[in-house]
Amino acid sequence: MRYFVITGHKAVTTGDFKLDDIAGGAGRLDILVRCVNSAFFLSHDLRKDVEIYLVLEGGEAAPKTVVFKGSELRYLNPDERSTASLIRNALLKPVKQGEEVRSSPGVYVTKMSFYDVLDLLAQKGEFVYLKEDGIDCRDYTFPENPIFVLGDNRDLTEEEEAALVSHSPDKICIGPHSLHADHCMIIVHNEADRKSV
Repeated sequence: MRYFVITGHKAVTTGDFKLDDIAGGAGRLDILVRCVNSAFFLSHDLRKDVEIYLVLEGGEAAPKTVVFKGSELRYLNPDERSTASLIRNALLKPVKQGEEVRSSPGVYVTKMSFYDVLDLLAQKGEFVYLKEDGIDCRDYTFPENPIFVLGDNRDLTEEEEAALVSHSPDKICIGPHSLHADHCMIIVHNEADRKSV
């Protein structure tokens, strides 16, 4: 399995945003939408061995986490609007602390925070922090069940980074330039694919 944890620092946690304004009105939800697409899409297929955890930290209902599970996914299309619609539908579901509510096949919403997600996933694999000052991913041996952690258009906060560091992550970089989160994910997939052959 491969896991991705993306923190949307301003991403809204209610479903009352307009699908035509996911960049501004939804707190840069567009970044998370592109990350979902990068996590799953192959040319004519979806990756079944991937889960992505979108930690939404904006608004009064924060935090919430929307989870996409590749082994169960249906109705995921490559356009941003339909992916944003899946996220919005999940956020419209009433959810209580400690429960996970399915909104459509493979899409769930919870009230988990970034810290809760780390604690949950710590039992499933090894953390890999995507950060500019890490070792080059081409010189890195990927663990069997990597849990890739990265921010949106902002770095993790000091508190978030400290919580991640407490789980002893490996730290890797993608290359000499800072890239968009969704591009980093595609490169990481490619490197892990090449090394697993």
